[in-house]
Amino acid sequence: MGAVRMDGLPPADLPEVAFAGRSNVGKSSLINAVTGRTHLARASTAPGRTREINFFVADDTLRLVDLPGYGFAKVSRGEKNKFQNLGRAYLRGRPNLKRAYLLIDSRHGVKDLDLEAMEAFDLAAVSYQVVLTKVDKLRGRDLEQVHAETTRKIARRPAAFPRVLATSSEKGEGIPELRAEILAACAA
Repeated sequence: MGAVRMDGLPPADLPEVAFAGRSNVGKSSLINAVTGRTHLARASTAPGRTREINFFVADDTLRLVDLPGYGFAKVSRGEKNKFQNLGRAYLRGRPNLKRAYLLIDSRHGVKDLDLEAMEAFDLAAVSYQVVLTKVDKLRGRDLEQVHAETTRKIARRPAAFPRVLATSSEKGEGIPELRAEILAACAA
């Protein structure tokens, strides 16, 4: 189900985890990998394709939420602000949100827009965990460096979960660990 306004959200009757991040970071692809379904969430190579909040029910026990990306999108500024503000409103006002997963493209590391997102999570007291995506595109040493730098950048953030996950939707790396984190967050 997709929602374009806050009054169109499903009832807050199941625990939810949300996937947030820059445009084209791999949110939809990661949801597909976590669920084991190739075409559940629509993935695109064009940034800014997700323009609504998309909800996916998993085993009738929890919802995975695909939020619009922030940053670059091939739409008007007004349209971009509209769907990005919808994502922010969801994060601030959803009582059954157990955790947000902030996706960071491992090839680029934490950018200023990601730091702004972390600040917003901290101010709203929304628990979030950083997930590095596309780790199959890096060599071992480079991944270690990005992982260490990301861990350092979240170390003193009040709402950040301290463990950084490394994933590849394409190769399946880190997907079982992410599933376990999601289940643990929803059980708490």
